[in-house]
Amino acid sequence: MPDLHLGFLLFPRLTALDLIGPVEVLGQLPGAVLHLLAATPDPVAPERGPRMTPTGLLGAAPALDVLCVPGGPGVDAVLSDDHVLDELAAQGARARYVTSVCTGALALGAAGLLAGYRATTHWLSLDLLPIFGATPAAERVATDRNRITGGGVTAGLDFGLSLAALLAGEDVARRIALSLEYDPAPAYPGSPRTAGPGLVADVTAVRRSAQDDRRRRCLAAAARRGTR
Repeated sequence: MPDLHLGFLLFPRLTALDLIGPVEVLGQLPGAVLHLLAATPDPVAPERGPRMTPTGLLGAAPALDVLCVPGGPGVDAVLSDDHVLDELAAQGARARYVTSVCTGALALGAAGLLAGYRATTHWLSLDLLPIFGATPAAERVATDRNRITGGGVTAGLDFGLSLAALLAGEDVARRIALSLEYDPAPAYPGSPRTAGPGLVADVTAVRRSAQDDRRRRCLAAAARRGTR
């Protein structure tokens, strides 16, 4: 079986679970070769947790079957980094699947890879996707042709299993789900559709300043790069 090249972008202050969830799932696929790609060879400090060491440079990666961008607070800086966005655009133009988890979708959008596609992201940032010409989909996983995007953080596991089924078939995806004992039964509802309006309003208010700043960065990126 030929190798399956899976490339994941590393950047400072990424949300570790956005990356580790899909890696844990997709790394079990037959022939999987994982590439942790960054702009420099230096270890990357995520938002929380230990540093991560890139296995290669984004610009020197082989042709990828899957390009995946995680999210996190650090995506705001990626929106201003034209070198990284140019490399994402180049990799995305030839990747078999162009994908993201959480707010990684905003980086794909800024790179011009989501215009004309349905996509999802963390619920707090769904309204930012149209800035990049994408149609927001309030779904756990949104699939539009070869663009596959996951919602916030924990949706990375659902995203990974959905992509695994496309790459290797449903039987393989089911076996991976069983091997991970993936059978979610949350102690507390974590969706804006189930958490209750009071809690949603409270979390939205706490994040308002950060979201306003993110919107400004998205608008600046779209204007600078012509990705609307």
